Amino acid sequence: MEKVLVIAEAGVNHNGNIEIAKKLIDAAKECGADVVKFQTFNPEKIASKYAKMAEYQKENLKLEESQREMLGKLTLKKEEYLELAEYCHDIGIQFLSTPFEIESVRFLNDIQDIWKIPSGEITNYPYMVEIAKTGKDVILSTGMSTLEEVEEAFIVLKSNGAGKITLLHCTTNYPTPMKDVNLKAMLTLKEHFGYPVGYSDHTKGIEVPIAAVAMGAEVIEKHFTLDRNMEGPDHKASLEPDELKAMVRAIRNIEMALGDGIKVPSESEKRNIEVVRKSIIASQKICVGEKLSQDNITTKRPGTGISPMRWNEVIGTLAIRNFEEDELIEI
Repeated sequence: MEKVLVIAEAGVNHNGNIEIAKKLIDAAKECGADVVKFQTFNPEKIASKYAKMAEYQKENLKLEESQREMLGKLTLKKEEYLELAEYCHDIGIQFLSTPFEIESVRFLNDIQDIWKIPSGEITNYPYMVEIAKTGKDVILSTGMSTLEEVEEAFIVLKSNGAGKITLLHCTTNYPTPMKDVNLKAMLTLKEHFGYPVGYSDHTKGIEVPIAAVAMGAEVIEKHFTLDRNMEGPDHKASLEPDELKAMVRAIRNIEMALGDGIKVPSESEKRNIEVVRKSIIASQKICVGEKLSQDNITTKRPGTGISPMRWNEVIGTLAIRNFEEDELIEI
């Protein structure tokens, strides 16, 4: 299979601090991720003053304020995003940021080559049209969506000029309980649309994204942080760097293990064929001219002689010479 695209989701785990953001980029690179992803937004453009925080955000922050107030503490300046994009280029990891409103789409269009649409924007028609019009490839998260809603979004993107679309199965809950993952829904997306699929993970641990790769995910997205004990809404549902590194390593191993699907002996096992397979041999002393039968031949290792699959061909023939017990039969 082609290499799985691993997106290390830094999100807002920089807490509005560009130096922390750079450390997150360094960590993502060190861990072997292909992409490090942030979030770009204007708090006043994405949340009304009446929008409330999610329950997990209240619990993680141990306070209650409006979404706009919370998000205002988690923003970076436009020039800082430009600096981060350049920093990513310099150290050799792809920069990506998810825009949350049209103003941010227009800003990011000049500094990134693909789009990642979050689950919450899958019903945001004007936003998706703006993204599609760029003609760039799109990765679309489908959390909280029905198949019909995904199809509607897919049609909006394709009909307005979007490039290649990859659909990510996702459960929008932080953290996601295992019983709510429904990983087989990723295969439903693949079957229904015939497009590449992947998985955006919000579970604790790394086993579910690894399973998703084994099931055919071409993109994996996972939140990470420098320290789960840092203050902020998403840290507690994020991997720490050593866990991210373990996840990437496991994904790369699964890629190798999946192979090309052609059923042939591998190079490493070919040398064992003669050792573990069996041949037709003499089960007792056989004289020349004696008829070979189940009474005087059997099968034993090594597999360097006549294959037992030729058993019926050998039975009833006459011994061409004398054979000692355990000697390979020749015909």
